[in-house]
Formats: sequence, structure tokens, C-alpha cells
Amino acid sequence: MGIVIAILIFGIIVTVHEFGHFICAKLSGIKVLEFSIGMGPRLLKFGKGETVYSLRLLPVGGFCAMEGEDDDSESSRSFRNQKVWKRMIVLFAGAFMNFVLGFVVVVVMTCMLTSVPTMEISGFSGVRKEDGTAEYYAQSYESGLRHGDIILEMDGMSILSTTDLSYMMGQSSVHDVEVLRDGEEILLEDVKFGDTKYGGTVDFGLVYEDKTIGNVLSYSFKDSVSIGRLVWISLRDLVTGKYSAEDISGPVGVVTTIDETAKQGETIEEKAVSLLYLTALITINIGIFNLLPIPGLDGGRLLFCLIELIRRKPIKPEHEAYVHLAGMALLFGIMIFATYQDIMRLITG
Repeated sequence: MGIVIAILIFGIIVTVHEFGHFICAKLSGIKVLEFSIGMGPRLLKFGKGETVYSLRLLPVGGFCAMEGEDDDSESSRSFRNQKVWKRMIVLFAGAFMNFVLGFVVVVVMTCMLTSVPTMEISGFSGVRKEDGTAEYYAQSYESGLRHGDIILEMDGMSILSTTDLSYMMGQSSVHDVEVLRDGEEILLEDVKFGDTKYGGTVDFGLVYEDKTIGNVLSYSFKDSVSIGRLVWISLRDLVTGKYSAEDISGPVGVVTTIDETAKQGETIEEKAVSLLYLTALITINIGIFNLLPIPGLDGGRLLFCLIELIRRKPIKPEHEAYVHLAGMALLFGIMIFATYQDIMRLITG
């Protein structure tokens, strides 16, 4: 079941990404030779106008093949014969559609909530005594947080949604917290979080609002930004050595994670929310990764467009093709290594 769900999720993500390239190419007057979902041998194909639409065997990618994308073409409608800004829009459109899909998925998740969270503190772990006084078990209250405080930042990172709160609480139990209190921004240093009676790091509650179109869209946008920022932080940590190469996961690992996520939760709604969150994370991750200036990716092609703008003349197509080919070979090598790591994890548990 997990494999079927994974194929469906990847299929939707890839289709949306390639559709971004496809629709912008069509609107720009660029001739699209083939629009394909999946890689490898063709399973189905049909032609409509000048474009061939195909479904291929391996649901791990897809492509939108345009006239003159990787070679010279005399056609006025070829990709390379368009103005640089048009080409950049077409290249950026795939990642942009991934971000749009991520936002839509988060909107659906937010709509499934009974109410919308804010970053305002509603109360702390504790008990009301018979004499009317409160006994708090929350270390954050003892550290200076108060009812009605609106959390703005933790350790210099802006807090936009519960995704940010969960991430920061998972990093440490002590933080410098900037709050908005009675209209004034206040910095509280070394705030310790933790419930001294029941355990756990989260020792406070948040104010939740009734759903409206405005706060659903606003919170969903902020949460999408939070997810994107966590993806970027993970990439940064990988590059700086916080994570090792053994921590990289490939397609097998992602399918395994999707399968495990599909089983989480006691109700169908809880399972659906878990899968939706993972889908949003994957599509935003793919969007960001595709914009990295790595040869073979959209970001690598955008880099060549920027070089062309600076040089005021294009790099020879064959030279650019060699660079992208080398980049793709490197990416396939990384994917093979990651897949090997995934399989070894499955074997060793």
C-alpha cells in the first residue's frame, strides 16, 4: 500500500513540476516536443498538435522536452532562440509550481483543523488551588513567559507557525525568546521549557482562533514558509557537515517513510494529515533542490542564463550540454549511493 501511495504522491509532484515548465513554454511560444510523466520506456503515448504526451515506466521523474533546449535549432520557436528572461521564467516555473502545490496542501491541512493556531500563549502547565492561586509546573513561566505573550523569535529565528515551535523545541529546552507583550517587544534570555510534573518540553498552550478564509490562508502561507526554511536548514547542515553522507536518503528511503507515515495516527483523518504534511515537505524540498545552481538541474540552467546576461552572449550549446551531462552523472551517482544506504538500513534495521 505504501508503494502505491508513494507512486501517487511522486506522480502528482512531478506532474505539477513539469506542468509549470510546459504551460510557461506554451505561453511563451516555445515548441514543446514531448511532455512526459516518468522516466524509462514508454507505457502510453498520444499526440495532440505538435506535442507528444507520454507516460513512462519509472515514476521517479519526468520531463518537458522543448525544441532547441540542448542543441542548436534554426527555428524561431526553439528554446535557445527566446529572450533570456523568457527562458528564465520557463526554467523557474517548475519549482514555482512545487511551491504552489506545497501551499495548497498546507491549506488543505489547515482546513482539516478544528481551529487555527496563533503564536499567542494561552496558559501554562499547572493547577488551580482551592484558595484561587495557581501552582505552575511550567519552567517557561518561572523563566519569565506570561499569558498573552506573542512569541516572535527564538534564538534569533522568527517563529511563524507550530512547525517552527516544534523544530526549536526539538533542538534544545533552553532558548532566548523575543515576545510581544502589551505592544512592546521584550527579549527573555535563557528561557527553560519543561513540565516539572508530567515531563515533556512543551509546557504552555496557544490561543486558537475560529477558522476564517483570511486566517487559514495567512497561517498556511506562514507554515509553508516554515517548511521551506526547515528544508533549507537541513541542506545547510548537510553541507556544513552536521549530517554525514550516511544520513542521505534516496527513493527507497522516501517510500519507506511514506509507508510508515501512512500508518501513523489512529483515525483516517490523522493518517491523512500525516501524509499531507509529508507531501508538502517533499514538494517544497524538490522545488528548493531544483533551484540549486547544480548542472543538470533547473538552477544550473538558470545559472547559465545569468552568465549569458553578464557576458551578453550565450555559451555554446555543446559546452553547456557537457556540463549538464556531468552534473546529471553526479546526481545519479548520489542517488545510487543513497539507494544503497536505504537498502542497507532495511537489511540491518
